[in-house]
Amino acid sequence: MLGRENILWAPWRMSYILNLEKEEGCIFCRAASSNNDRENYVVYRSRHSFVLLNIFPYNTAHIMVAPYRHVSRPDLLSSEEVMDLHESLMKAIKAIDREYRPQGFNIGMNLGRVAGAGVESHIHIHVVPRWAGDANFMPIIGGSKVMPESLEDTYSRLVKAFKKIE
Repeated sequence: MLGRENILWAPWRMSYILNLEKEEGCIFCRAASSNNDRENYVVYRSRHSFVLLNIFPYNTAHIMVAPYRHVSRPDLLSSEEVMDLHESLMKAIKAIDREYRPQGFNIGMNLGRVAGAGVESHIHIHVVPRWAGDANFMPIIGGSKVMPESLEDTYSRLVKAFKKIE
């Protein structure tokens, strides 16, 4: 029997879980076309791309940078779209640096399901800030990742950080 000390409470996740089945289509296209950035955790928009929080983060301030256009590979983007995507990525790194002071980053793109893409039809770049000691025993022993900050708080902090680097 599990003791009380083995329970990790995350009640804010229930609304997401209950809406999983209701949502259809591409999460990136839905966020790109919505006027409600807070609801979609969009922290920054440029002409051809946008930045949003990953709602299943590996670490605090784990964001994704995506083009507005629904394409599965970067070579299908125009040169202007690629440059804009890259500039949004650089701004994301600066905003996270300014607000969270990570000691490193994991940055990458998974193309295709076999490469680990959760959404393979719309490219996106993951930016995961890293700190010494951020990988601990909880995921290995407990099968759980402890997130020290809510998505709402991360959203507010990053929106402000992006405004400061503009």
